[in-house]
Amino acid sequence: MARIIPIAQGQVDLDSVLSTGLFDFAQAQQSPDWLKEMRGEHVPETEEYGISGFSYLARRPFNPQMFYEFLHSTDDYGKLIRSKGYFWLATRPQFAGQWSQAGGIAQYGFAGMFWKAVPKEDWVEPFGDMRQELVFIGQDLDQSAMTKALDECLLSEDEVLKGKEYWATLCKAVQVKRTD
Repeated sequence: MARIIPIAQGQVDLDSVLSTGLFDFAQAQQSPDWLKEMRGEHVPETEEYGISGFSYLARRPFNPQMFYEFLHSTDDYGKLIRSKGYFWLATRPQFAGQWSQAGGIAQYGFAGMFWKAVPKEDWVEPFGDMRQELVFIGQDLDQSAMTKALDECLLSEDEVLKGKEYWATLCKAVQVKRTD
């Protein structure tokens, strides 16, 4: 028998979910869905409801205004159910941002500073571990269009080469644009 345990921000008493003894393997084997799965007759929810997901990875920072506009236009790409991950804004080059969205509720904020204690295979110069790492899950998502839109939020190669002093000016451009 399943129990519903209310949680907030992922905090849950581990003793209430681990080693509870509530799962009965013999009973589960008798379930019609279990039998369909064993016979290969089960249609995965991903196919039945058109649910898919993909990861977006990039090694250049986002223009903050363009990324903001992207986050407020995700309805253009299908029904976004869940998205999460880390992002890197050009105006805050040493800080990792954190993004979390489920249904109509979204939040973003400070995730910490980028650091150099990552496995060498994840380290790519000149920016080390600074990167975009976002996951999108939804119904009938247009992955190609979303990826193209996210790529357009990245600084161009020319903007990257202008350096962090130039990147800092992007914040001023965002403030001016917001007051128009």
